[in-house]
Amino acid sequence: MRKWLRKQSTLSIIAVSIGVLAIMTVDTAANDRFGKFSIARLKYDGGGDWYSDPSSLPNLLEFVAANTPVAVSLEEYRVSVMDKELFSFPYLYMTGHGNIRFSEGEVLRLRQYFQAGGFLHADDNYGMDKSFRREMKRIFPDHELLELPFSHPIYHCFFDFPDGLPKIHEHDNKAPQGFGIFYNNRLVVFYSFESDLGDGWEDTDVHNDPIEKHENALKMGANIIIYSLSP
Repeated sequence: MRKWLRKQSTLSIIAVSIGVLAIMTVDTAANDRFGKFSIARLKYDGGGDWYSDPSSLPNLLEFVAANTPVAVSLEEYRVSVMDKELFSFPYLYMTGHGNIRFSEGEVLRLRQYFQAGGFLHADDNYGMDKSFRREMKRIFPDHELLELPFSHPIYHCFFDFPDGLPKIHEHDNKAPQGFGIFYNNRLVVFYSFESDLGDGWEDTDVHNDPIEKHENALKMGANIIIYSLSP
């Protein structure tokens, strides 16, 4: 298994060529699709609505394209763990309100994906916390989901969030928290909890969010993307 090449460059160079951060084995058609950074929404079993917030990722990608040096594909891709295209996507996004369940084969494949250089942003849409933590423990039984301090670069790498994750929607009247799983000192999973960034990325008339919340959610999403592309 070949590891994805990590970009040893500044954001200006990242803007030139971002999509194919090197890959395991990808067919020619898949290679032709990716000349820019792209996001793949992760489909999963268990009953949770992995497809929720349909306008969120297109809006986030448009924001990143317009406000950062990152060259992005505006298309949202969707991928299952066992799809052969999984390793074509260095960046996965997952969300939902309900249960998440991976098969034993999916657990093994996701572990390989992270070990090969992949990155996951998991965004709790209120209701997936218990099952998400359980499944992450199956993938990395010896690694904990650690709360990231406000000083972590993910909160400052492009837009500045001195108080950590922005609070977009109220769930249980708790402060938002950002958690991470590190593998070989690299952040491979970022978990946004009690923030609901995906709702904030959606069209503003979906939840009638103030424009400030919408923009803060998009800025934080851009930070997560840019941090994931950093050396």
